[in-house]
Amino acid sequence: MIEIFDNIRKLYRFSLPTETLSPFIEFFSETDLLSAGAFIQDKKFTVKLFPSFSPTIWMNLGSPYRLLLANKSHQIDEKTDVLVLRSQTIERENAPTDNIFTVKFLPGGFEAIFGISQTKIADHVISLDELLPHDKIDQIKRAPDFETRIKLWEDYLTERKSQNETHHYLMTVQHSIDTFSDTGMKLSAAQLANELHMTEKSLNRYFNKVVGTGPKHYFNILRARTSITDFLSKRDLFLPASYGYYDMSHFYRDVIKFTGTRISGSR
Repeated sequence: MIEIFDNIRKLYRFSLPTETLSPFIEFFSETDLLSAGAFIQDKKFTVKLFPSFSPTIWMNLGSPYRLLLANKSHQIDEKTDVLVLRSQTIERENAPTDNIFTVKFLPGGFEAIFGISQTKIADHVISLDELLPHDKIDQIKRAPDFETRIKLWEDYLTERKSQNETHHYLMTVQHSIDTFSDTGMKLSAAQLANELHMTEKSLNRYFNKVVGTGPKHYFNILRARTSITDFLSKRDLFLPASYGYYDMSHFYRDVIKFTGTRISGSR
């Protein structure tokens, strides 16, 4: 299964974070065993995820699986939980009994809560026990259901956030991402910096410090992910200019550049 092109979300249950955590967490999710079982049956399957620069925690509630990241293979056993940055395309090769609980952070959100820059994650696969006490991990994994796991995570993350001040450079990056989206994804880095009353050099420095890449690269990823998702879900209503593209040819070139896949323009 390939993110964006295939409806991976049908395999999982999702929940949004509390209002307190919403500036930092995109969502919590967990494998929907009934839906996943009906779809996967007894077959192994692969999930391919494109770059997003969104730190992601995967708690393993099921079987061992394999991660392919940066041309390296990582075997994850049933007792291991991991943190990845998703700065590159990543693949998870799963068994039919796969069961994953996910915490997906927004760019900068991981640092705001844990006080650790997401740039330090890089292309590593980091064991979760380097961040959380073993007894807390065990408590969350032994919880009886999805809702209880979410509550335990939210309590823990809220407490961690209270111990860390949100620095101005984090807020600037978050504000710039919101501004880029709210203005139709049309602004260049220079235009965005002007909107934020700062120099392009400062904006670039903040992005590299917080996200791990420059604003141009990050916004290209955000534009591609958003536009391709919307195109595939509502082709009849899709307007390339709404996402900062000159025309459909410009959009199609971006699809190939981001995913390596051609998509049909037929409606």
